[in-house]
Amino acid sequence: MSFVTIRAHSWLNSYKITMAQKRKPKLAVWKFASCDGCQLTILDCEDELLTLADKVDISVFLEASRTVKKGPYDISLAEGSITTQHDAERIKKIRKVSKLLIGLGACASAGGIQSLRNFTDVKDFISAVYPSPEYIETLDTSTPFSRHVHVDYELQGCPINKHQLLDVISAFLHGRKPNTTSYSVCIECKRRGNVCVMVAHGIPCMGPVTHAGCSALCPTYNRGCYGCYGPKETPNTASLSSWFKRLGVNEADLVRYFRSYYGNSEHFYKESKIHTKKRD
Repeated sequence: MSFVTIRAHSWLNSYKITMAQKRKPKLAVWKFASCDGCQLTILDCEDELLTLADKVDISVFLEASRTVKKGPYDISLAEGSITTQHDAERIKKIRKVSKLLIGLGACASAGGIQSLRNFTDVKDFISAVYPSPEYIETLDTSTPFSRHVHVDYELQGCPINKHQLLDVISAFLHGRKPNTTSYSVCIECKRRGNVCVMVAHGIPCMGPVTHAGCSALCPTYNRGCYGCYGPKETPNTASLSSWFKRLGVNEADLVRYFRSYYGNSEHFYKESKIHTKKRD
């Protein structure tokens, strides 16, 4: 199943509710364990924010304002992953007061970089980072919202693409499906007229299995894709691993390629496990 999930029935039902009401739809932005990058992407909309504010009632957005209006909310945008028991309970409360819940970014859709803890003992990280680890209360894993509640839509990326975000909100306001594409970064490379860094220069690149959205930013500057938009639909990770080996990538580095931003996603997780066993 793709991590870009459209549940059209739920989406259209939410739309009908919105269109039936006379007031502006109430929008809330929530933060969980994350770097705030996806919230900053919302602020980076700049001029578009004025138009957005005219179309929706931004009721909760602590990155921009301390004002908090009571729910329920027509649409909730939530970034971050679930890493504490408190977060696990909080996302359930947000789900109850939200007609539409949209997860933003790698953390919300796959657990993010913090899901590296899922492959080891989290206590090793805690003792390495904090001088007094006995005060830290955390779960052993970092998980996406979908492991805990029903999520209506997931927007991939680390961070997300602001144009894709605006399209998702526009889709909600106009009762249509979002136009988020499901192809790979390779297509974006071709559209920009880039020479393939892997074929022409022998640089390992995650582009063939990575979801589009960044406009092939890294390959455009002659660097391999890092996979920060996560797996595209039906990625052939085994084939890419075979190509990486021809380029001299060893098993340990192959694991690192698949365990970065989306290491906890289904396709990247399975591929990394294969090479973990070979390495051991």
